[in-house]
Amino acid sequence: MSRRFNLLFYLKKPKKYEEGGLMDVYMRVSVAGKRTEFSTQREWEPTKWNADAGRASGTKEAARELNAYLDTLKTKVYEAQRQILDDGEVISTDTIREIVTGKNRNSKKLLEVFDYHNKQMRELVNIDFAPGTMERYETARSHTKDFIKWKFGYEDIDVNKLNYEFVADMEFYFKTVRKCCHNTSIKYISNVKKIVNICVKNGWLDRDPFFGYKMCKKEVIREYLSEEEISAVLAKNFPAERLNIVRDIFIFSCYTGLAYADIEKLKRSEIIIGIDGDKWISTTRQKTDSASRIPLLPIALQILEKYKNHPKCVNEDLLLPIFSNQNMNGYLKEIAAIVGIEKKFTFHCARHTFATTVTLTNGVPIESVSKMLGHKNLKTTQHYAKIIDRKVSDDMKALKKKLTMKVTKSKQQKKTGT
Repeated sequence: MSRRFNLLFYLKKPKKYEEGGLMDVYMRVSVAGKRTEFSTQREWEPTKWNADAGRASGTKEAARELNAYLDTLKTKVYEAQRQILDDGEVISTDTIREIVTGKNRNSKKLLEVFDYHNKQMRELVNIDFAPGTMERYETARSHTKDFIKWKFGYEDIDVNKLNYEFVADMEFYFKTVRKCCHNTSIKYISNVKKIVNICVKNGWLDRDPFFGYKMCKKEVIREYLSEEEISAVLAKNFPAERLNIVRDIFIFSCYTGLAYADIEKLKRSEIIIGIDGDKWISTTRQKTDSASRIPLLPIALQILEKYKNHPKCVNEDLLLPIFSNQNMNGYLKEIAAIVGIEKKFTFHCARHTFATTVTLTNGVPIESVSKMLGHKNLKTTQHYAKIIDRKVSDDMKALKKKLTMKVTKSKQQKKTGT
């Protein structure tokens, strides 16, 4: 349906106008009797203004420049009118104003989209996402807000202003201002990238500012215990009972590869009889939601037997009386100090120990280790294989033996003439 449309340029006195001074040049757009007006950010002399034409009068350069600028604004208004009609929408003063002033109707603020994403994620915690993942996105949102304030001085930013420079400067900010390491910086930036992808997919952002930006993490050497260190921890009888409990749960993780979050929720019903007739753990990893089936080794079985009648295990149907992750890591530092282990001794070290010292070093195929760890990608497991010097040594010894046998066989054949 057509609507009456009119455009007019006129002069408007500023608030503290002095007679004979310059006036502001305004543009008024009228649609079906309703009008909107806004400043053109230009000033002009009233005596040199043609009110009927809505233009500056005269042939001087300043008048020609102003009229050319007003013609540009007029063209922009009519292009906005055409755009709205092409989109099949009704023309109004609001839609015209939004397009002309650059405030696109679909325009979104970055933190506004971040908040919407986090609100939905919060409702999916323990369904599709782990609490730790939610916490990471909350932290990323907070850091992004601080970065916008640091770089632009704004509380938020229009997603259409995002570009490659924004991303590159964000990495610089994380590494210099927040003192984050490379991998932590990349992790936060990947969280922001997910929010940006939402904007791109919804049509709020025309071009991906991450195009051409490479998010490569540096390989980290993962700490794990040697056989000797495992034996030292096992053999030690600690004066505090809490340390003995933490030691046992840590060793259980060393021989099952389960992360803290998986042991924390481990139920008695998740102990099954496996294909070999022995006891297995059959659980789902909280982090990846992937199935993990692990045959229970003798040490792990002994630990489960030790705590089967523990009050917390009985009352909450748990396999082990685990403490909070923070307390577990705090107590593990005490254990490391008592035993004399100088490595970074955290609960996750147990999972790395299972992958390296307990399985790969003893010849368990990497495919089997990957399955027990609940990895979705074999490349994730290969990171562990790269750090096992003993495994490299054993493999090379086997190769040397094979090559030596070939050389010996060749010499024997030459001697016998066969």
